[in-house]
Amino acid sequence: MAFFDLPLDELRTYTPEVRRPADLDAFWGRTLAEAAAHPIDVTLTPVDTGFVLVDTFDVEFSGFAGDRIRGWLRVPHGSEPGTLPAVVQFVGYGGGRGLASEPSAWAQAGYAHFVMDTRGQGSGWSIGDTADELHGAAGPAHPGFMTRGIRNRDHYYYRRLFTDGVRAVEAVRSLDLVDPGLVFASGGSQGGGIALAVAGLTPGLAGVMPDVPFLCHFERAIVITDANPFGEIASYLRVHRDEVEDVLDTLSNFDGVNLVATADAPALFSVALMDEIVPPSTVFAAHNRYPAEKEIIVYPFNGHEGGQLFQEERKLRWANARVAAMRA
Repeated sequence: MAFFDLPLDELRTYTPEVRRPADLDAFWGRTLAEAAAHPIDVTLTPVDTGFVLVDTFDVEFSGFAGDRIRGWLRVPHGSEPGTLPAVVQFVGYGGGRGLASEPSAWAQAGYAHFVMDTRGQGSGWSIGDTADELHGAAGPAHPGFMTRGIRNRDHYYYRRLFTDGVRAVEAVRSLDLVDPGLVFASGGSQGGGIALAVAGLTPGLAGVMPDVPFLCHFERAIVITDANPFGEIASYLRVHRDEVEDVLDTLSNFDGVNLVATADAPALFSVALMDEIVPPSTVFAAHNRYPAEKEIIVYPFNGHEGGQLFQEERKLRWANARVAAMRA
């Protein structure tokens, strides 16, 4: 593994032209209005994990089209109503919410920590429990999720998943234990891409923390790396040679570079310069377009694993500072 993308000084100013649908805001306004027609209907079921300092709940809420989405909520034992800042965490590609007994550093640090299950995934490296209702998305697809419904933006997989993410924030904000003004979005890889989309589609977040975020600058990604998941799109187009422009038009509705344009939350990004799965230029394209207060942590000699625990420590300190400032 070695440096393969633009030099760091060029990455810091990299602001490419990215195709943007003229009706992007209307498309997402319609999408979220359709979701809002379904009551959020949050349910919490206590789970006995054996931990005595953290309370865990099995959560369900209504996501895209009212589909029931699962998640784990972990909170400090004995928390008082309305007091907790919260972190909504989105999961990397192929993963799900995991097991109820998995530890939560965020809950140990005094946060409500909600891990959203990822519809249809959760069988690659971490367990999931939420099915993906296709909603018209049947059709040719490369194995995986990147091309599911890719011929039509209304049917594309990430329309459903991004909407689930927005609704997850709404669900957490509705909880009695949570201060709705202190909700953060976080995630790595696919989870980072979802967090960025949610930041662009949800006003008033306390902050967003995307690590090596996937799903940005699709047109560059699919020609600079052949690694999956971006490689799934190239594999599809190798067969469907006549669909290149239609596919790129669909993807432009879900490109993080476009969706962050309306974000208003402070952001703490991270990027790894030897990342062959999420090329660093795609991360910087979204970061450099991000309109609110922002910072990016660069890990020069890491691949897609990024900063791991080094970055987790930075995020906790950063979020703590944000909470302290907002409560002052």
